Amino acid sequence: MRFDELAPGMSASFSKTVTEADVVMFAGVTGDFNPVHVDAVAAERSRFGGRIAHGMLSASFVSTVLGTRLPGPGTVYLSQSLRFTAPVRIGDTVTARVEVAEVMAAKRRVRLLTTCANQRGETVVEGEALVMVPEEEA
Repeated sequence: MRFDELAPGMSASFSKTVTEADVVMFAGVTGDFNPVHVDAVAAERSRFGGRIAHGMLSASFVSTVLGTRLPGPGTVYLSQSLRFTAPVRIGDTVTARVEVAEVMAAKRRVRLLTTCANQRGETVVEGEALVMVPEEEA
């Protein structure tokens, strides 16, 4: 999308069902083998009563929206705040949504509200991103 087409209120989303393979591969890529993610026995004893997906796995779906949908290819992250509000379990479908909150034309930057929700509509991650939009579409 061209920078001059961006306006407050515009939004886009991406949905993904989190699988066992996603959690295992994310642990392998990041090195985060926290038992609450990868050890069913230990996770059963946790406050969650079972395994949960990495919070950053869900948050990374926001990056998918930013880089592929809104603002789109070539977008560069400058910052992201996150608040994890509920666990994501294997089998949950997470929908990441971004909404343009502010367009800063002088520096080609956009501030976006970011959320992830599960299939029940419960917010699991919320935050705000600041991105730089390229001169031309990538």
